[in-house]
Amino acid sequence: MWPLYAAGFTTAFGAHGIAANLGGDTEDAVTSLLVLGGLLALYDGAEVLLKPVFGTIADRIGARPVLLGGLVAFAVASALYALADSPGWLWAARLGQGAAASAFSPAASALVARLNPAAKHGRAYGSYGFYKSIGYTLGPLLGGVLVWAGGLRLLFTVLAVLGASVAVWALVAVPVVPPLPRARQTVVDLARRLADPVFLVPTAALAGATAALSVGVGFLPVSGAVAGLGTVATGAAVSVLAACAAVVQPRAGRALDAGRVTARGGLVVGLLLAAAGLACAMLPGLTGVLLAAALIGAGTGLITPLGFAALASATPPERLGQTMGAAELGRELGDAGGPLLVAGVAAAATLAYGYGTLALLLACGPVVAVLVGVRRRVGAGRG
Repeated sequence: MWPLYAAGFTTAFGAHGIAANLGGDTEDAVTSLLVLGGLLALYDGAEVLLKPVFGTIADRIGARPVLLGGLVAFAVASALYALADSPGWLWAARLGQGAAASAFSPAASALVARLNPAAKHGRAYGSYGFYKSIGYTLGPLLGGVLVWAGGLRLLFTVLAVLGASVAVWALVAVPVVPPLPRARQTVVDLARRLADPVFLVPTAALAGATAALSVGVGFLPVSGAVAGLGTVATGAAVSVLAACAAVVQPRAGRALDAGRVTARGGLVVGLLLAAAGLACAMLPGLTGVLLAAALIGAGTGLITPLGFAALASATPPERLGQTMGAAELGRELGDAGGPLLVAGVAAAATLAYGYGTLALLLACGPVVAVLVGVRRRVGAGRG
């Protein structure tokens, strides 16, 4: 399992480490905010398009080859800019990193399920999410130190070495998990399976959690600055968010495996916590920022392992890669859609209204879940 945790750390560290430092030491490559936005979008755009594709390939040929190939490709893409150091190669490297992460991220998620019995899925995904959160937390910090010490080329060099090292580790330690026989699946079958509430509910919760997390990381510093807080205080608030998410995930997974919490109940509570955090972000001053960070982090940490465990338990083993790839697509859409929604509302009104809109949207999820549950019980009673 450790190489899989390292793969999760690698994709998170690579995504946030570079994104947080692209504008700081690349004046020759990042000549405008439009160029910066394009470089940031390349990574996420590749993931949105390719994760479902590589998830399906993992089901067909096995998740381990896709994991190894993605890690090697990530190392090669990172080495491109480290060796070439030109604006054109920076675009190519960033696109290559996103495409490579699209391969090894869903493959690692599928292997987490295949290498663990169903009774331990919660703990396994909790640990996987913990190390991924560590990558998100340390990426901007360590990436900034590396860029300060040796420029962006040093950061890409470290990522190349990291990707290659994890690939070798996975080659040695991760066992061969052969693909399972699969029944023929039509496009209609796929659409029916992805439209099933068993898939939609956890995926929607994961998308909502990612939207809240992205909004917290991106906009809480803005709220802090408006309240007169310095960069140290706002940076500490974002660290509180990431730390809460990292701490809660393993505990949530263990609670699920022990039967102390159900997946549906945990997802409902997680969405309500994230919504409450966004509501607290509407409060002025440091208190509102810290409460928002803690609640958003806790809600995200609760939803992530429970959502993936629920998907793994409800998916045929031979379709795990496809399901994880589609679920990751949902998270990417939440990652992009949350900030866009808040920014759009803020542009028309104020940032507080943006927080409130997303909070209301997230709070609607538990209400819908309760209504669906009541409807099913009524239907069963009539039957």
